[in-house]
Amino acid sequence: MRVEIWSDIACPWCYVGKARFEKALAAFPHRDGVEVVHRSFELDPGRAKDDVQPVLTMLTAKYGMSEAQARAGEDNLGAQAAAEGLDYRTRDRDHGSTFDMHRLLHLARERGRHDALLDAFYRANFAEERSVFNDDERLVELAAAAGLDPAEARTVLADPTAYADEVRADEREAAQLGATGVPFFVLDRAYGVSGAQPAEVFAQALTQAWGERMPLKTVDAGDAAVCGPDGCAVPGADNPR
Repeated sequence: MRVEIWSDIACPWCYVGKARFEKALAAFPHRDGVEVVHRSFELDPGRAKDDVQPVLTMLTAKYGMSEAQARAGEDNLGAQAAAEGLDYRTRDRDHGSTFDMHRLLHLARERGRHDALLDAFYRANFAEERSVFNDDERLVELAAAAGLDPAEARTVLADPTAYADEVRADEREAAQLGATGVPFFVLDRAYGVSGAQPAEVFAQALTQAWGERMPLKTVDAGDAAVCGPDGCAVPGADNPR
């Protein structure tokens, strides 16, 4: 079974939702039969690389909330993250473009280091002091820590077209599936789960999707010749050759 997860590094609920989903998956009896694929989604796709601002400023401007409301929301997110064992800085974080991070994540997928780099980006953005926005060397350091070749990461960052099509393809697919926000979980292209649901909800979705997977149906076309462990059947012969 394949589970596809659309998310953005700037999305705190994606950070929390990943931890909750992984808790459910760890307890799922068929977890070894589940392939998890992370896909790109930008909450602010048109944002310029050098357009970086404090999170609280972004929240008040984008959502029309007061600074007190923005602070309260961050405090609530901090508590939700802590409940999942995640560190979360509720103050003095930045917000900016995540496009370059998504491009590096596609490189990491090709190198088998996608999950490690995604975790590194989440941790750096939500728990560490140094900003991840508009700082290529910071991204290179995180890529290297996740097991990527730093020179290869620099090459990708230096070329704005590298993996850009892959990011945009993920985002178009999300739109086609009806995703308007993240995190968005799709199980075997049959079930969708939106938001950072409790682990129990993810567990229920995994169980239901696994149980309703379509079994292989064989078309009976009579005694057609086949090959098996004992050889190949020869039409008209008593024994396989």
